[in-house]
Amino acid sequence: MDPITPRTILPDARVSPRFAGIATFGRYPRLEDVPPERSPVDWVIYGVPFDSGVTYRPGARFGPRAIRDASQYVKRFHVEHGIDLCSILSLADGGDSPVNPFDCEANAGVVHEFAAKLGKAPQTRLLALGGDHSIAFSNIRATWERQGKPQGGLPMIHFDSHVDTVDMTLGERWSHASPFRRAVEAGLLDPKRMLSIGIKGPLNTADDLAYARDNGVTLVTYEQLQREGTATIDRFLETLGETPVYLTFDIDVIDPAYAPGTGTPCPGGLTSGEAFALLRRMRGINVVGADVVEVLPDRDVAQNTALLAGHIAFEILALDAVRRVKNI
Repeated sequence: MDPITPRTILPDARVSPRFAGIATFGRYPRLEDVPPERSPVDWVIYGVPFDSGVTYRPGARFGPRAIRDASQYVKRFHVEHGIDLCSILSLADGGDSPVNPFDCEANAGVVHEFAAKLGKAPQTRLLALGGDHSIAFSNIRATWERQGKPQGGLPMIHFDSHVDTVDMTLGERWSHASPFRRAVEAGLLDPKRMLSIGIKGPLNTADDLAYARDNGVTLVTYEQLQREGTATIDRFLETLGETPVYLTFDIDVIDPAYAPGTGTPCPGGLTSGEAFALLRRMRGINVVGADVVEVLPDRDVAQNTALLAGHIAFEILALDAVRRVKNI
């Protein structure tokens, strides 16, 4: 691959202003508009406007629209990595998945069916914009299938205030509190190679942590990160090598002072800068699928949360781009 030849053609922001036109993520082309010479695309970004799995404030169903709108100001060159994302990756917006807003388990099947058909497997990787965190199950399943259904499941890096391995909430086993427990049970994730970063705040009960700890999940609380630094994270990253890994990012891991637009806000968390630094520290990992979830526009202030979510998605894509440049 010639890194000089553009892989993604964007409108020139000095000719077509960023506030004009239809809002696709990052102004990337719609999947159906990608020309054959830039296919198969490397990443499809798609929305999942679903929030029936929430346990507190609803509204994240409008998250994909808000993130796309704010992402018009997500530019293409990554200063710290020194890469032009659109010169390295062929990127496209795949639109929104159909949803079943009245049945969480049925919705997981609807979203998976849509995601499985995006781009061309296994070359095309999937980044889902939520929606609540229950939508991660479907994207993990589609990613696991594209990676050849690895025995024992995929490793995962998880940014969140909550562990999301509760068995049942209010009689629902497929809510945003349970996606990773369901994924482990389905053989999609390897809990012994799962790292949860930023866990914080009060819990309903100590048992909320039991499943993760009993099954070997590595937990790094926000307070632990402040006390001990990134040593535990670094050790985990060293074990990955070229192993395909899934990355999931719940925006509520960020302190609500920086990201107020979310349904389960938890004070005392990462700053925006700390989140970027942690993601950039993961340079070299082989990210094969990802999601950014739980943006609730009605609770946002000045589009801060949606804009941050767009930049988080950009940072995730950049991890794959910088790895490809290294391997050229």
